[in-house]
Amino acid sequence: MRHTVRLSLLASVMVLSASAADDLAGMFKDGKVSGQFREFSINREVDDTRPVANNDYTRKANTIGGYLKYETGSLNGLSIGAAAYGTIGFNLGNRANVNEVDPTLLGENNSNDVYVGEAYLQYKNGNTAFKGGRQKLDTPMAGSDDARMLPNLFEAYVLSNTDVKDTTLIAAHVTKFAQGTFGRAYTSGVLSVTSGYSLIDARNQTGDFTNMGSYAIGDSTAGVTVAAAIYAGIPGMKLQVWDYYAHDILNAIYAEGNYGWSAGSVAPYVALQYINESDVGSNNVISKVKSNFTAAKVGAKVANFDVYAALSHNSKDASAAANGGTISPWGGMPAYTQGMVTRHQFMAGTDALKVAGNYNWKDFGINLNTGFYYASFDMDALNGYSANYAWKAKESGFDFIYVPEALKKLQLRLRANFADDFYQASTGSVSWDEYRFIANYNF
Repeated sequence: MRHTVRLSLLASVMVLSASAADDLAGMFKDGKVSGQFREFSINREVDDTRPVANNDYTRKANTIGGYLKYETGSLNGLSIGAAAYGTIGFNLGNRANVNEVDPTLLGENNSNDVYVGEAYLQYKNGNTAFKGGRQKLDTPMAGSDDARMLPNLFEAYVLSNTDVKDTTLIAAHVTKFAQGTFGRAYTSGVLSVTSGYSLIDARNQTGDFTNMGSYAIGDSTAGVTVAAAIYAGIPGMKLQVWDYYAHDILNAIYAEGNYGWSAGSVAPYVALQYINESDVGSNNVISKVKSNFTAAKVGAKVANFDVYAALSHNSKDASAAANGGTISPWGGMPAYTQGMVTRHQFMAGTDALKVAGNYNWKDFGINLNTGFYYASFDMDALNGYSANYAWKAKESGFDFIYVPEALKKLQLRLRANFADDFYQASTGSVSWDEYRFIANYNF
């Protein structure tokens, strides 16, 4: 009987395929190949004064890779897509030595890596769109965090609708998380789970599509259910609210408002953001989750200048997970006050400040944007990273982006960050100077 059913289904598919052959052929004929070729080089000179550490050392890496994607044309609103991601190291030292070869550009055990990162089906009908399967997500508390060689990716099922004027409604369920290469910077614990990655050691899970709970805390769950509303019906204003129900872990609410206006030659803007987390259900790793994060930003655009200042505060609770820090294990890093590397603003009791500015040189006939920033983090004794020790961490840096006029698909980027007392205790501290060169060719 089972074979009869299979043969009947096969016959039906063959008939349908034959009757729609021209349409199916057109669907693939209209398909498009796209991708990005990326070269990434990084060099970090570390000053580690702790007596148990290796003291000063230089960690670096060079890689090439990126992604190659194919997406079919649409057939009655239906299309499919897939993408392969990869990273290949070159001119490296001893790959087994993490103090010699930077792990954030490579795969498991600092190896080369290639995997199918996207494989999805999508459907569009009027103002409604659905996308299901392996895909890239960029939302406030779950995102690609494409800060190194390869981004985070997800297995998710996302439904969006814009029938309500000036409003986007989103409903989604996320089942799996594939850590990108940046997640290999973290071993486990408070630093990792408040910086966008796992509470457990997940350095060798790059590219592996792992159950959302298993990745976050080492305990399998039913995934994360998401609902969001984004409103842009008032000129200059954007309001958004997201709810992330991470089954048997936590519920996170993210709210943000942005407003900008014109005052002659100056265009000021202000923004507010708020994150609230509480525990839900039960698991075998963490129980009480309780945190609140608030931040504000004010800035202005004047001609080709854009400058801003931001402040943030995170609550603390010695009886809660991460002492009341904001838990963000799936790449979500929306904070106004984060540095290029330092993400201590989500640690318990932290007060953070960031000032930044950039200038676009287009009036000089150059496709160049130059940015500078400074951030400081007043760490509470309950921070959870340095046990019962309060200190101030600081980071400054720059970000230069250049697009050659003759080759506009190519982006050249030079970035640097200078972290002072990223970690500190009575026994010593960790600081560094880091430089990155990135070449992205999009096609």
